[in-house]
Amino acid sequence: MEIKGLGQLLAALAAALFVRAVAGPGPALLPPAEDTEDEYDEEAAEGGCVPPVTIRWSRVTCALKNKRGDMARFLLSNLSGEAKPGRLLALMGPSGSGKTTLLNVLAGQLSESPSLHLSGYLYVNGQPMSEGGYKSAYVRQEDIFFSQLTVRETLSLAAELQLPDTMSPERKEKYVTDLLFRLGLVNSSDSIVGDAKVRGISGGEKKRLSLACELIASPSVIFADEPTTGLDAFQAEKVMETLRQLAEDGHTVICSIHQPRGSVYSKFDDIVLLSEGEVVYMGPAKEEPLTYFASLGYQCPDHENPAEFLADLISTDYSSAESVQSSQKRIENLVDEFANKVLITEFNSPVAQLEGSEFSAKLAPKSTRKQRRGWWRQFRLLFKRAWMQAFRDGPTNKVRARMSVASAIIFGSVFWRMGKTQTSIQDRMGLLQVAAINTAMAALTKTVGVFPKERAIVDRERAKGSYALGPYLSSKLLAEIPIGAAFPLIFGSILYPMAKLHPTFSRFAKFCGIVTVESFAASAMGLTVGAIAPTTEAAMALGPSLMTVFIVFGGYYVNADNTPIIFRWIPKASLIRWAFQGLSINEFKGLQFEQQHSYDIQTGEQALERFSLGGIRITDTLAAQGRILLFWYWMTYLLLKKNRPRYQQLLPPSEEDQNKQQVE
Repeated sequence: MEIKGLGQLLAALAAALFVRAVAGPGPALLPPAEDTEDEYDEEAAEGGCVPPVTIRWSRVTCALKNKRGDMARFLLSNLSGEAKPGRLLALMGPSGSGKTTLLNVLAGQLSESPSLHLSGYLYVNGQPMSEGGYKSAYVRQEDIFFSQLTVRETLSLAAELQLPDTMSPERKEKYVTDLLFRLGLVNSSDSIVGDAKVRGISGGEKKRLSLACELIASPSVIFADEPTTGLDAFQAEKVMETLRQLAEDGHTVICSIHQPRGSVYSKFDDIVLLSEGEVVYMGPAKEEPLTYFASLGYQCPDHENPAEFLADLISTDYSSAESVQSSQKRIENLVDEFANKVLITEFNSPVAQLEGSEFSAKLAPKSTRKQRRGWWRQFRLLFKRAWMQAFRDGPTNKVRARMSVASAIIFGSVFWRMGKTQTSIQDRMGLLQVAAINTAMAALTKTVGVFPKERAIVDRERAKGSYALGPYLSSKLLAEIPIGAAFPLIFGSILYPMAKLHPTFSRFAKFCGIVTVESFAASAMGLTVGAIAPTTEAAMALGPSLMTVFIVFGGYYVNADNTPIIFRWIPKASLIRWAFQGLSINEFKGLQFEQQHSYDIQTGEQALERFSLGGIRITDTLAAQGRILLFWYWMTYLLLKKNRPRYQQLLPPSEEDQNKQQVE
C-alpha cells in the first residue's frame, strides 16, 4: 500500500508540474520585447503607411569553418550594399551564388551553426542594428498553413494574435478586408487553403496569403526568399506585381530570385548580381546593367530576356573543362572590374566611425517579437483554430474511420465468437494485444504524419511572438479529444460483440475507455517524435521503431518476470503494456473456463497470474497511461522550447579575417 500511495503521489506531482508549465503566464514562456514595441500606430497600419527604413550592409562575410576553425569556403565575401524604402531590390544569381544566404543575413534568419563564421556591419537608418529595431516580414519559399481554414479565417486569426487589444473588432475586420483587397485575395477569401490531400487555393494565392499574414504587423521591410519558385508564369508575375505595389507604398522590399522572366525583371528597381558569394554588379535595374556590361564587351542580343542574359553571363558553364575555365575567368574579371570601376559606398563619416567601435548584433528585428495576448485569450483563439482544423479534415477523418472499421471487422472475423475453452485463453490474450497495438499505431502514425509540418507553422508564429507554448499545447490537446476518441470507440463497438468478449455493458465501457486513453497517450508520444525529427519522413521512421520496442515489452511476448534487469524500466514506460494489462484484467476477471484436466486453468484470475498480469486494478493501469501521456506532453513542451530557432550572430570583422579572405 505504501508503494501504491507513493506512485499516486508522484503521479499527482507530475500532473501539477505539467499544468503549472502549460498554464503559467504567457510572457514567462517567451521573453518580452523592448518597451518601444508597446506603441502600435493603428492609423499608419490601416492606411498602409509605414516608417521608412534604409538598410545598409558593409564588409559582410560568411564562411564555413573546418575542424581546426579556419575558414574553408566563403559563402559571402566582403559584400556591401544598400536597400532603400520605396524600391524593390532583387538579389539575383545562379544556384550556390549566395543570394539566399545574403537575404537571410539581412533578415536575421541565418540559422545558427558552430561551423559558420559571420561578420560585417549592418545599419538601419544610419544606426547600428544593435541600437535600433524595426518591423520586418520574412516570406519563405514554403507556404505552410492550416489546410482546413479559409483564407479569411487564416488572416483573421493572425490579426487577432498580432494586433493590439486596443483595436476594436470592427476595425480589425476592416483591416483584414482591406488586406484581402490589397493583395487580390477577396475572390478566394471563403475558399479553404488546402493541401496535397484537399484542393484549395492556387500556389500564387498561397504566396500572397503569406504576404498578407506578414503584413498584419505593418512591417517596414519585407524579405521574400525566391517568391516565384514553383509558380507558373502568370502567378509569378502577379506575386511580383504585389511586391512591386508594396514597394510603391513605402516598404523596403528585398527578394532573392533565380532567373525571372522579362516582365518580372522589369518590375525591379535595383538588383544585386552575385556569383560564388561575390558581387558582379549592384545598382539600378532595367537598362543600366545592360549598358554597364556592354561597356565591358558583353552586349545583350536584341529581343533576349535581360534576366536570362545576366544569368548566363555570371554562371559557370560545366559542359566541358574548357568552358568551365573560360567562364570562371570571365566571372573573375567581371568581379574585379566592378570592384575597380564602380564606387561601392563605404559609409563615410559619421557611420565610418561606427565600424571601428564595439559592434555585435543578433540579427533579429526587435519590434516584431511581442506577446500581445493574455494566456486565456491565446488559448481561446488557438483552441478555435485547432477545433476547425481537426473537425474539417474530412479526408483524414474518413481514412481513420474506414481503417478503424476495417481492422475491427478483420480482427472480429479472426477471433469470431470466442468460447470458454482452454484454447480461448490464448486467443483472448492475442486479441487484446492486437487491439492495443492497433490502437496505438493508428494514433501514432496519424500524429507523426501531421505534426512536423504544423511545428514549422508554430515555430514561425512563436518567432513573431504571437503566442506561447502553454496555450498552444493545451488547446491542441483539448480540441482533439472528441475526434481522437471517436475512432477507438468505433473500433471497440464493432470488435467487442464480434469477438464475444465479456458480455456486460460495464466491461464494454471500460474496454472503450482503456483504448481511448491509450490512443491519446500514443498521440502524445507522436508529438514528441514530431518535435525531435527534422522532417515528416524522419518522424515516420522513428515513431514506429520506438513503438516496436514498447510492443516487445508489452506484456504478451516477454513475461514481466523474465525481463532482464537492465530492461525492467521499459515495461513501466510502455503504453502497450499498460493498455494490454488493463484490457486483460477487464476481460478475464470473473471468467470461468472449461476444464478437461486437473492442471487446466479454471478462472480468469488464474490466467492473469499465469501471465503476470494480475495484482493491480484497472484504475491503476489508467493512471499509468495518464502518467505516460503527461510525460510525453511534457517532453514535447521541453523540446519545442529548447529547439526554438536560433540565428547566427553578426560579429564585427577582424583584421585576421580580412587577411584570411585575401589569402583565399
